[in-house]
Amino acid sequence: MEVLFSPERYAYVTSTKEDGAGCVLCRIRDAGEEDQNLVLLRTPLNYVLINRYPYNNGHVMIVSNRHEGDLHRLTPEERADMIELAGMAERILTEAYRAHGVNMGINLGEAAGAGVLGHLHMHLVPRWKGDTNFMTVLGATRIVPEEPRTTFARLKPLFEGSGRK
Repeated sequence: MEVLFSPERYAYVTSTKEDGAGCVLCRIRDAGEEDQNLVLLRTPLNYVLINRYPYNNGHVMIVSNRHEGDLHRLTPEERADMIELAGMAERILTEAYRAHGVNMGINLGEAAGAGVLGHLHMHLVPRWKGDTNFMTVLGATRIVPEEPRTTFARLKPLFEGSGRK
């Protein structure tokens, strides 16, 4: 398998600290710069944004407003809001991209693959039948044809029109 290096991503994901000081997701939460940070929607408990390093077109994340790394430490209200946002995002991604399915996942801890440690977030990745192409199979390389800014422009009106605040 070919290994592709992305030093920009490394600097991004290692900028987080366990205590929240310097956490990239806390900085985005506090910045209020929706367009610059690709934030699609905010609720009092969570926010939804475009993943800057997507696995597929339409890859979004739902992020807890509170800097907490464990699902069981979120309040029932925080977890419920995250699941409500996941359902809304599933509908929007399925309609906007005509996705055949959506992978949803939360990586808890470094051993589980969490790129941003200590700040819980859920990934939603649209999928299509046969979306593993020859580059992925033979070259062990994934091609994502849509840039994150284009994804943001496509999805922002749909999230804004969802009726959630």
